[in-house]
Amino acid sequence: MLSPESVEAFQALALGLAFAGMVATGFEALTERRASFTMLETGGARAIASVPFVVATAPFIILRNTVRGRRTQRRRVTFVALATIIACLWGLACGRVIMDLTMILGS
Repeated sequence: MLSPESVEAFQALALGLAFAGMVATGFEALTERRASFTMLETGGARAIASVPFVVATAPFIILRNTVRGRRTQRRRVTFVALATIIACLWGLACGRVIMDLTMILGS
């Protein structure tokens, strides 16, 4: 039997990963460009404006790049596992923030 805290953590993880994927996919559909960390390299106000977007979509970007790197570059499984852990922790944090904002705005 899972504790209520565990269920809440799984919900936050699922919400964070789903939100990241939804935002990144929506961006790609609207702009016909892939969401990536290189958006931060443009410099100036554009880079600063892209920080919230990259923070929100980072779990999706990390997982997408990891899967692609495993297929094309034959990256080691340990690297893939580490990148997946990082993406899931980031997704968990994003999901927790979304859940907290929903609770605050819903009250």
